[in-house]
Amino acid sequence: MAGIASLGALTAASGSASAFHGGYENVVNVVDAGADPTGSESITPVLERIRADNTAFEFPEGEYYMDEQFRCTNYDNIGFFGHDATIVPANFYDFDGPQFRLFRLGTYLNPGKRLRFEGFDIDQTAPDTGIRVIGTNVTDSFEVRDITIHGQHDSGTWGPALFGISDPDGEGIVERFRAPDGGLYGDYTPNAANTWKGPIGIEANMNQGYLEFKDCELDGFPSTGLYASGESGRIVVDGGTYRNNGTASLRLGGTDSEIKNVTIEVDEEPEYGLGQRGIRIENSESVHIDNVDISITAPQPTSHAVSVMNTCDDMHFENSSIEMRGDKVNHGIVVSENAGYTYIDNIDIVHETSGGYPIWIRDSDSDDRVLVERVNISGRAGTEGGFRDGIWCGRNNCRFSTFVVDQHGRGDVNRNGIMITGNDTEIYRGEFYASQYPYIDQGHNNHIRNSVMVSDDDSLEGARLYSSASEPTIQYNQIVNGIDDLGASSVSSWHNETW
Repeated sequence: MAGIASLGALTAASGSASAFHGGYENVVNVVDAGADPTGSESITPVLERIRADNTAFEFPEGEYYMDEQFRCTNYDNIGFFGHDATIVPANFYDFDGPQFRLFRLGTYLNPGKRLRFEGFDIDQTAPDTGIRVIGTNVTDSFEVRDITIHGQHDSGTWGPALFGISDPDGEGIVERFRAPDGGLYGDYTPNAANTWKGPIGIEANMNQGYLEFKDCELDGFPSTGLYASGESGRIVVDGGTYRNNGTASLRLGGTDSEIKNVTIEVDEEPEYGLGQRGIRIENSESVHIDNVDISITAPQPTSHAVSVMNTCDDMHFENSSIEMRGDKVNHGIVVSENAGYTYIDNIDIVHETSGGYPIWIRDSDSDDRVLVERVNISGRAGTEGGFRDGIWCGRNNCRFSTFVVDQHGRGDVNRNGIMITGNDTEIYRGEFYASQYPYIDQGHNNHIRNSVMVSDDDSLEGARLYSSASEPTIQYNQIVNGIDDLGASSVSSWHNETW
């Protein structure tokens, strides 16, 4: 570690502190070493003077003012431990040197080896004091716990944290990192000329190892809540709450990554009018989303609940709920044209927006299957034109099984149950209730069986086949008013009940 000072100036550890911080050669009380605990003088010069490897730095109760960055790289083992300790950063104008971060503890090119950073409150309640608390990259392991940021990140500098592991065998955990007051849109900050959108809550795009985020809270960041969509490494998000973050609350990539036991909420519309997606999956192989509750009740356009992007090869989404409400057209689950295999299972979707698709499988020539099972779609949408189907299926080789689509428009707006424009779709044991047509086929070789199709309009058929449809198979269904065939070719229909 560059610039390591003589250990003679350090306070030796003893008693319970030594036991608690086993694994360090030294434990240093920063106040005993000269740091001011009243917030009157910057502690960075003291940290520079007492820096040493294989050391735990203890911060007793107090306030610690910092007006310049503390940088430490290429270390073996260091730890920073707060005990009712609050760090108070200088404002943007008074911060000396790089105005980006308080602690830089390893970089991608010069990583540390092992790090712990725990137990600090960060007071950013004064104007223009938002700053990155910690940026770190390690090879072996890091643990960051119990960090709470008070006040909006309003200086236009980088967001609260950046984490990375540069060795594929390395591991890291970020537990109870909380930033409930969010960040200010970049144009409104003193650093407007050098920022775009504004801060990211937590950034982890250069990770190579295993990185877990447990019970974190990120609210109101204009340029993504948790941004961890690098192609390498494995990211696990377990628990926590993410609210009102621009672009997406969770933006995830990697291999065998997971999102589980998470709550995502969007209930405020930002002044800057950007979309606020719940989850955006990209640059990934095999992502699993389980037990997630997503509520988007103040949507901007493109505030989809879940976006499966073109660079996602394999995504499983199950045992979760989505609630969409508001006066904008918006969508629930959106599967992009070139996304790979997508499995959607046991999801409850309430869709009460001005329009949009609860499930939108976008038009594509791909044969990678989208499999939808045990999904319940309900709600009344409408008032604005377009996007008036409970499910839009534009991809080939999709399968739907044991699910309900209950789509009714507001006022005189009509909704359809499912629109199929792709080929080779299979539907088994579906229930379709809609104010217009429950089932519409415009593709080739699509099959539906053992399903129910009921329109609110007594004059409309339960199923409609357009002239573009070819070789459809409709069997063992219950279809109110039968089938409206507009010229489909080679229709195979048998054992259907109609009334």
